[in-house]
Amino acid sequence: MNQHYRQDAIVELVRQNGYVSIEQLTEHFAVTPQTIRRDLNTLAEEGRIRRVHGGAGIESSTVNTAYSTRKTLHLQEKERIARTLAAHIPDHASLFINIGTSNEIIAKALLDHRGLEIITNNLSVAAILQHKEDFTVIVAGGQVRSRDGGIIGEATIDFISQFKVDYGIIGISGIDEDGSLLEFDYQEVRVAQAIIANSRRVYLAADYSKFHRNPVVRQGNIAQLDALFTDRHPPEAIMRLLTQHDVALHIARADDQVRSVDTSLHANP
Repeated sequence: MNQHYRQDAIVELVRQNGYVSIEQLTEHFAVTPQTIRRDLNTLAEEGRIRRVHGGAGIESSTVNTAYSTRKTLHLQEKERIARTLAAHIPDHASLFINIGTSNEIIAKALLDHRGLEIITNNLSVAAILQHKEDFTVIVAGGQVRSRDGGIIGEATIDFISQFKVDYGIIGISGIDEDGSLLEFDYQEVRVAQAIIANSRRVYLAADYSKFHRNPVVRQGNIAQLDALFTDRHPPEAIMRLLTQHDVALHIARADDQVRSVDTSLHANP
């Protein structure tokens, strides 16, 4: 069993049992304790499990990984996803960009575009885009979160609801097997719902780790998307939902560091 499959299997065992020990995992996979420790450390850094003494437990569904840590996780994958998504945004389009480290990278990938109008509730996104003279950057009003520069609250929702844009670009903290799009902060969720409701097309950027996380707040459903941009083939349950709801899938592949876009409606691995 290769490393990726073993790590996915470890996450599933943790989810099923709540806690698994290094000894149990060593016996289950017939590998050394050192190999299991490396796997657990990697999975903990990715936010997929919680590292505890002697083994691993379920990641919290109520507290997100620290923003500074999330900025460094899956960075290459996020950059590939960002380039792929940016290739699907035409010049002179209007768009929402919401909160999230992936969306900050997408903002950078959009700098080669021309004539965009961007409404955002993300101060980091605004800071990235503000120097582009042919862009119009509009920042939503509301309460600013100190931890990540996200803007949330009733005023933010009211502001966003004044617009109807071509594309809504959203991030997410987790995707459940039933297609639920999940977040940690209900106030952030309400803003994202307003973005979805006021976008003609909705694009979700989500690296593969999001298929293994289960935050507590429901943001929406995968059926509300027009396209999913990710870096690996989604789990089969998600693939069935993409097919059922006619959601386009675009996979940014590791073998093309510049841009790798699967333009078919339902991509194969």
